[in-house]
Amino acid sequence: MDYSPPQPPTESGRVDGIAYHLWIPSGDQPAPAVIVFHGAGSQKENHADFARAALAHGFVALTFDNRGHGETEGAMGPGVIADLQRLARFVADRSEVDERRVAVRGSSMGGLLAIHTAAASDAVAAVVAICPASESMMMTSVRPVAEGRPPRPGTYLDSMRIDAKALVAWLGEHEVGDAVELLGDKPLLLIHAKGDEQVPYQHSEELYARASEPKRLLLLEGGDHRSAQHDAELQGESLRWLARVM
Repeated sequence: MDYSPPQPPTESGRVDGIAYHLWIPSGDQPAPAVIVFHGAGSQKENHADFARAALAHGFVALTFDNRGHGETEGAMGPGVIADLQRLARFVADRSEVDERRVAVRGSSMGGLLAIHTAAASDAVAAVVAICPASESMMMTSVRPVAEGRPPRPGTYLDSMRIDAKALVAWLGEHEVGDAVELLGDKPLLLIHAKGDEQVPYQHSEELYARASEPKRLLLLEGGDHRSAQHDAELQGESLRWLARVM
């Protein structure tokens, strides 16, 4: 039986210390792009499946390690959105990319950060947020660490590098629902499994209610916190949606 290994990244590198992998489709014309934001305690390699799906749909795709994760330098702290704005501009300015059609796609903490980045960056045209977390949810885990207690073994903070006190301050000053309102007319797709054991699906319903059109909410029966991120049918649906709205 013939076996073809998965498509490797076209390019790997760093932007301001942020490690990334980049997949670029063949062709002479600038293509739409999607930047993939991972969740807390995760890393870029965990979302190569979506990057390859995006490549098959004609998208440039970028996965990366956020601050405090993987191969990226530094700890996660209050500069996270400024970092992600620079990353979005890096993608939009590439010759292979149609700068008018750059989307962000994030899951869990990545969904929260994708919404904030899209609200703050003129380089981002659309957002896909999967089971997005909230600042208050993250605060529950981060505050004890800021007070000097070690992260609970086996939790996502156990595998992260964070500036805990500064991150608590940032979380207390921001609210993803406000960021959703600041998106204005940038298209927003929310995807959430009703069986999510970490982020209640009602949180996505609340964000959807605060968002302006164009917007779409997909609620999935059953599932868990991770299932929607790696479902091939949902990946294809989100990429077709991005192609339409951008």
